[in-house]
Amino acid sequence: MSDYKGIKGFQVQTRTEDPTPYAQALADNPYAGAWGSGGNMNTARKRNPGDGTQTSALIAGGDDGGTTPTFTDVEEYNGSAWSEVTELNAGNSRQSLAGANAEAILEIGGENPPTNTVESWNGSAWTEVAELNTGRYDGAAGGTYTSAILAGGNSGSITNVTETWNGSSWTETGDLNTSRQALAGDGITTAMIVAGGTTGSNVAVSETFNGSTWTEVSDLNTARHFFSGAGSTTDIIVMGGNPRSTITENYNGSSWSEVNDMATARDENTGRAGTGTTALMAGGNGNPGGANLATTEEWTFSGIDPSTTPAADYADAITGDFYYNSTSGQFKTVNTGGAPIGTWASGSNLNTARSSAGGFGTQTAALAAGGSPGSGVTAVTENYNGTSWTEVNDLNTARYIGNFQFGTTTNGIVAGGSTGATGTPTQAIVEEWNGTAWTEVGDLNKNKADGGASGTYTAGVIFGGFTFPGGPPTYVILGETETWNGSAWTEVNDLNNTRYTNAGAKGGTSTSSLTWGRANQSPDAIVESWDGTNWTEVGDLNEGRESPGGAGTQTAAMAFGGTPNAALNEIWNGSSWTEANDLSTGRSALGSSGTTNTEALAFGGTAPSTTAATEEFTASDFQIKTVTTS
Repeated sequence: MSDYKGIKGFQVQTRTEDPTPYAQALADNPYAGAWGSGGNMNTARKRNPGDGTQTSALIAGGDDGGTTPTFTDVEEYNGSAWSEVTELNAGNSRQSLAGANAEAILEIGGENPPTNTVESWNGSAWTEVAELNTGRYDGAAGGTYTSAILAGGNSGSITNVTETWNGSSWTETGDLNTSRQALAGDGITTAMIVAGGTTGSNVAVSETFNGSTWTEVSDLNTARHFFSGAGSTTDIIVMGGNPRSTITENYNGSSWSEVNDMATARDENTGRAGTGTTALMAGGNGNPGGANLATTEEWTFSGIDPSTTPAADYADAITGDFYYNSTSGQFKTVNTGGAPIGTWASGSNLNTARSSAGGFGTQTAALAAGGSPGSGVTAVTENYNGTSWTEVNDLNTARYIGNFQFGTTTNGIVAGGSTGATGTPTQAIVEEWNGTAWTEVGDLNKNKADGGASGTYTAGVIFGGFTFPGGPPTYVILGETETWNGSAWTEVNDLNNTRYTNAGAKGGTSTSSLTWGRANQSPDAIVESWDGTNWTEVGDLNEGRESPGGAGTQTAAMAFGGTPNAALNEIWNGSSWTEANDLSTGRSALGSSGTTNTEALAFGGTAPSTTAATEEFTASDFQIKTVTTS
């Protein structure tokens, strides 16, 4: 007997558009900063400092380079237009400003001659307050009108002096490592960053301040002076500068990268305000003839912020759905399989920047052990909980390891490595991590470093690498494979190709793994699969590389980073590789973790200098398929 469903069929849902994976939406509408036009100042000027926010900023003083050597004029910005407010008590230029908004600003120092005068603005009037210990101009300032910091400048000669303000007096603190003037910087009294400037010639040196001492960090990409910065020690932009330019760079807490340029090239202490994501730039010197500018540019971000929770309409695709797209006139299904669509997002930086670290675990629970912090080696171990890195107990033997590691944050193995900088003897030492401390266990059969690995702390496999048979500089690239049974290592069948600086599938096992990277002494694309007995060549990468990272399994893997294309990311579906969204920070000799090809972690590495940057890959692995009747 027929029923209604058998006669009439079943209802098919109708959609006007296909569902979109959140990761694809991020890729289609990336989150990025760009400069746009703001309101013009009433008085064009240069050497005019500024501070506050993008919607509540103050510009004070400056000069026109001609008839008016210093201005007393002050202007306030409300996010769209500038208006004149109460003037300074004394004309000034090349001074520094520090303040949280346009209603609370500190004006510090200045030129002609180098002055120690300080004025405080309360939103309606300027009041002279306690003087600097060292009068100067062209310094970098940060903080608020009750808690400020001034670093560097010119006090008659270029200086490295740093002073902090507690609301009533100035105190000298730790000096900059590099004396300079006309530098850019921002921050607070316990966390400030400065960059560039001139020592007589342009420098690219950057330093961060922790409240007592300055530490050198990654250099700017473009050395310059007479430029400005807005933001913090973990997210600052610097813009313009001499040589006169539009160049904008962002510092993410570990390295500088060039981002979208300003529309107008400018230098000579242009006024700035805001943060690394919402800032403004006003005034300055705009051309070789010396014309002063009144123009304002605003730095804002657009696109989908990857740190926000996905909106509901990005999560409406359920695997197995069958629907009719009324716009295209097609029946469609939501299927699994195929290369995941995913994106990389910034995670918290390592506490110790390094390359060639051991790494294992998942995207949200990973361990970084050893590595090279730029020269020599380290024993430092850090644990990642999906949000931040925490230092835990060190390795017993400091070393750079490469990819000889496997396991989880509660039970893992690091094997071999080198106990000095690249070129020093390799080791056979193996250590086991129990979630708290490292213990030495059975040695490898041969000294080696820089190969691939998969497995657990009781059943693992390592493959490839290199060794120094008679000591440096002569080394031998290996094809050897060793398996671990929880107590001892056994040599088994070799790779088909000798290789080192290769990666392995972090989610693989001792009987099921995959390796790629630098086969036969070149950044080769050859990939091999391990079945527990033999290695078999499978589908090549789209682009050969060496020193990459990796995640996933024998049938669902990711290969990312490495040279020569240090940002490239490829996805393996068990038969072929597909290019996916690149790393934000291209790097080689990186640490990595992840047991699938939909979630992975990349940390540290060389980019091109040693970095602490961490990135997280997240993907949706469904596909929209059109249903045909043919």
